[in-house]
This record gives sequence, C-alpha cells and structure tokens, in this order.
Amino acid sequence: MSDVRVAGVGLTPFGNTPERTSRDLFAEASITAFDDSGVSRDDVDALLYGNFMGELAEHQGHHGPLMAEAAGIQAPATRYESACASSGTAVRDAVMRIRNGEDDVVLVGGAERMTNLGTAGATDALAIAADDLWEVRAGMTFPGAYALMAQAYFDEFDGEREDLAHIAVKNHENALNNDKAQYQSAIDVDDVLEAPPVSEPLGLYDACPISDGAAAVVLTSEEYAEEHDLEAPVAITGTGQGGDRMALHDREYLARSPAAREAGTEAYTDAGIDAADVDLAEVHDCFTIAEVLALEALDLFPIGEGISAARDGRTTADGDLPVNLSGGLKAKGHPVGATGASQIAEVAKLLSGDHPNSEFVADATTGLAHNAGGTVASATVHVLEEVSE
Repeated sequence: MSDVRVAGVGLTPFGNTPERTSRDLFAEASITAFDDSGVSRDDVDALLYGNFMGELAEHQGHHGPLMAEAAGIQAPATRYESACASSGTAVRDAVMRIRNGEDDVVLVGGAERMTNLGTAGATDALAIAADDLWEVRAGMTFPGAYALMAQAYFDEFDGEREDLAHIAVKNHENALNNDKAQYQSAIDVDDVLEAPPVSEPLGLYDACPISDGAAAVVLTSEEYAEEHDLEAPVAITGTGQGGDRMALHDREYLARSPAAREAGTEAYTDAGIDAADVDLAEVHDCFTIAEVLALEALDLFPIGEGISAARDGRTTADGDLPVNLSGGLKAKGHPVGATGASQIAEVAKLLSGDHPNSEFVADATTGLAHNAGGTVASATVHVLEEVSE
C-alpha cells in the first residue's frame, strides 16, 4: 500500500457570507490547495466532496460534477453526505483509494452555505441529521440534544457549566491568530456563564456558530510526491470510522461516544500508534460538551476526566495536549460539509510549521483529527504524522 501524503491545503475564511455560493467557496479553497501543492489539475484522478444541506440551502443536488467544474478539473466526482462528518468520510475514502493503488492524486474537501437560511432555517436544516420520526417531530434540535448529553455527563461524572466555559474560552483564544476563523475575539469565563441560555445547561457561547466556508486538500501517493519532487512532509497514516444508533433514546449511553471510540481505535491501530503518541488534536466541538466526549472516547483522557482538561490547562495551547489550536468549530466556525477536511488542513499545517499556532507545538510529530456527524451517530478519525523527506 502507498503512503498518503498531504501535498496542499486550502481554506476560505469561515464566517457569515450569505451572498457566496458553495461553488464560489470551493473554487477559492481549491485554487489555494493547488497553489500550495504544486500538483497539476490534469493529474487529479478523482474529486471526493462533502456537503450536507445543499438541497435545502441552495436547491442544488448533484454536487460532485458541479464542484469539479468549480475546481477546474476533469475527473470523476462524488458527493459525500454524512451530516457534519461529510468531508471526514470523503477523506477516509480518498486515503483508501490512494492506498489500494486506484488513484495517485485525489482532491478531497467540502463546502457549506448556511447563513443565507438565517438562524431558524439553518437550525431546521441541521435537524434532519437527527431521527425525523422520533426526534425531529418531537421538537428536538441539536442544541437540545447536546444539552441532554451534557446533563447526562454531569449526572454521571460530575462537572459543571464553568468547566465547559473554560473550553469555550480556550478555543476562542486559539482562534485569535487564525485569519480563517469566524470569531477572532477573546472571551472570558464570565462571558460564557452570563450569556443567554440556548438549552440548559448550554448557553450561547457553548455552541458553534452557523458558518459559510470551504476546505480543499490535495492528497497524493508517496510515489507521486517523490516523482514530482513535492514538498509533502505530512502523511495520513491512520484512518478509522465508527457508527452508532441515530436517536439518543436508542443508545446505551448519553454521556459517551461509542462511534468516536470505534473510529479512534481503528485509526490508532492503522497508524501503529496509541493515544499516548498524539501530540495535538482537532476534535469536533460543535458544543463544548462535544469536546469532552471526544477526548474521552479517543482515550486522550480517562472517562470522567475530560471535563476538567481545559480548566486545568492540560488542553490549552501551552498544555500537555493542545486541543483545537485552530479555534475548533466553536470559534473557527462550522460550515458542516467543510469541517472534516478543514481539520485535516489545520493539523497538516500545525505539524509542518505553517500554522499561526505552530509555535506551541514546535516538536510535535503526530496529530489527530476527529469529525462527527449529528450526535455522533457517525464519526471519522485520522492520524497525521510528520515524515522525513
């Protein structure tokens, strides 16, 4: 099997740009990724593209060929939909295609246009990632679902809102230097605790924003990178995917994420590492409690201890295990179809020293990207490692 190299990455700024279409956003991200990679568009074997709500936000299906045209390539193109894990799933399949020798160069990424729907419209559109029969029709939204998960965690493992507040503060701090982040502003614990409630015990600053944006990553085989003398010092060495029951009431646990655990275990085994080898992580913090559940599911912290990790300074930029140095979904933003690929881009830049926050992880060699769909009914995990040229 061929090693998979990250040859180039491209991100648009994440934010509130309702006038921009997803094809416009993905075109920008793709241009940046190709410029960064040094790879010719003529060499692309396939486009794998993540998008969740295109039909609802833009009355547009059949995104694959549309985005291939936007990226300026002539190649088979496929759209992936797995809620907020759409482009994480696309990345996983891109890795497998290169490994098995089917492709040498794959453009993988995603985009989402959300703010044109407004808050109510975007919330309603996002809700279709839950079980329509048993959750959506009963009025369940994702703030409500994650509030249930947070309360279940507090009931089982203790913890309090202030613990979650430290996660929000940390991720906003990390976003200050990230020019792609939606929120480049600092907040403090009091700001979080005094913010309007969204769904108890979660408040406004516990939730990620509604975002527009795109991400693109050029992946190549090791052989292609060597043949074309590419600067591609980061490889995707591990990939995993997990699943869980859709509706919360059908699950054994509310305060744990079996899908993420399954994906993480598979990715660690695939890469030949364990959780202790991870130097930095980008995890899916659509709500502050989601970061806690991810850290524990991925064995980065023992069950019941992830809640205090930010408060104790263990996951801050200068902590033992920096988490979400990009700002995470919480502050960088969450254009859902783009998020998984954007996490890959952020980790690759952090490991290669090209990220505004690379100084905090100058000695890091191993990073992890965790992307989740819905209330983690879907999850992908990827291990990225710095490799010698």
